[in-house]
Amino acid sequence: MTPPSEELTSACRTAIGDSLRSIVYFTPDDFEQVYLRDDLSADADVASFVENERRGFERRATGANSELGPYKYTVHVHEDGALTRVIADDRGVFVTTDPLSSARFEEVAIAVRNVLDDEA
Repeated sequence: MTPPSEELTSACRTAIGDSLRSIVYFTPDDFEQVYLRDDLSADADVASFVENERRGFERRATGANSELGPYKYTVHVHEDGALTRVIADDRGVFVTTDPLSSARFEEVAIAVRNVLDDEA
């Protein structure tokens, strides 16, 4: 697994600037944290987040024929920030951020989707 680390970091920083906290690239079998903002601790339990976000592979497939249309991205909003997940085929990325407006979540999701689509 070789994640497009530089491309993801550049795309996310361009979309949301200093609000970017971390980027994790994952597949059904592996993951890599490709970016962590300098002021954050590297001790976070990234593996637990990855296990939770991997469920998105199945959820995306089961909702493929939904009247809501195709899957785009998922946002989890927390008290002190948010997580935006994008899945394309057998690859996924989640980005953690400081609190953002809903329009900014879409900006970062589109930026990640573009990198994943270019990688395919």
